[in-house]
Amino acid sequence: MLQAYRETLYKVFAQPDSAEIAFTLRIDEPCTELLAAHKRRRADCSAFVTAYNPFSQALAARENAARQLTLVRELDDRGLAWDEGVGEHPSNSWPGEPSCLVYGIALEAAKVLAAHFEQNAFVWSGSDGVPRLILLR
Repeated sequence: MLQAYRETLYKVFAQPDSAEIAFTLRIDEPCTELLAAHKRRRADCSAFVTAYNPFSQALAARENAARQLTLVRELDDRGLAWDEGVGEHPSNSWPGEPSCLVYGIALEAAKVLAAHFEQNAFVWSGSDGVPRLILLR
């Protein structure tokens, strides 16, 4: 599973409700587009997180969608800036997971958020623009 997380492509959409990819995060690879997004959002860090499939256990589409909506509402309630995205493995059969790239969320706060939504891991990037896999379990 750890290898699958590392191989996954963490895609950020150009606009809400769009299929156009603005940029893709790859674990441990610097991303200049992410740095530009940080600058636009006046942030020095970000977290790519989902509420889908808690602890990597596949749920029904309806349940996953409800969980993701809860995540989005929490981000909005907290006044956090975020962009829509999707985490997709390039070759395995696991369906892509709608996600949020949350700007300006500190590492510890992102850990709490991802743990609240029962995730094994999430992606966090600091001011260097390098996405890192953060394991929670």
